[in-house]
Amino acid sequence: MSFVILFVAALWAGVQNALAGGGSFITLPSLMLTGMDARAANITSTVALFPAQLATGWTGRQHVSGAAQLSFRVLVIISLAGGALGALLLLYTSPAIFARLVPWLVLFATAVFAWGSFGPKRHSERRLNRLGAAGAQFAISVYGGYFGGGIGFLMLAALTAAGLAMRNAGATKNVLAGVMNASAVAIFVFSPEVRWFAAGIAGAGAIIGGVLGGLMLQKVNERVLRMVVVAIGIALTIGLFIRSP
Repeated sequence: MSFVILFVAALWAGVQNALAGGGSFITLPSLMLTGMDARAANITSTVALFPAQLATGWTGRQHVSGAAQLSFRVLVIISLAGGALGALLLLYTSPAIFARLVPWLVLFATAVFAWGSFGPKRHSERRLNRLGAAGAQFAISVYGGYFGGGIGFLMLAALTAAGLAMRNAGATKNVLAGVMNASAVAIFVFSPEVRWFAAGIAGAGAIIGGVLGGLMLQKVNERVLRMVVVAIGIALTIGLFIRSP
């Protein structure tokens, strides 16, 4: 029964990611429900959501762009390096320590998601120079390889601050999210922490959900979906703090 719940949850996560983001808020607790500890669930979630993430990035590839005098190729290299470092840091974090960190990571991701969704929107001139944009992307990539929740909004904020128009920033962050997770997944596949059966079930659900989400894109109230994600994040944060060792 837990794997049926996992498939349905991953399908929902795929729809959610295609429409508004925040799918990992759904897959993480669903994977923990199958008996995994928090670190194994986080690693397995990253692997499971990766194929759907690639499909999303590929769809909007024609709008990707460099930023702040950094070419897109340089941003890809930065994202690969940061994602790999974050993945290695995760593997060297003990399950017990990560279990204590997870509530804070989810709280941070929820706050970032809520601010990006409902905070004031400022359309100002470029604030990040070349070095600032490179540093921001590297830091986000390390965080993405380590945990990943909220990376879409962090990148969107950094890329728009580096001068990209919203449409280009959205497409670029989708591809770079796939890139940073590609390096993390390349490391995670050699880890015994990946639960491949669960990853396969969740991956299949996420891909189907991503396709459905793409079809629903013009018919669903995105603001309501973002409110649902924030509510899930708050509930998950409270639950994780209660269960935290």
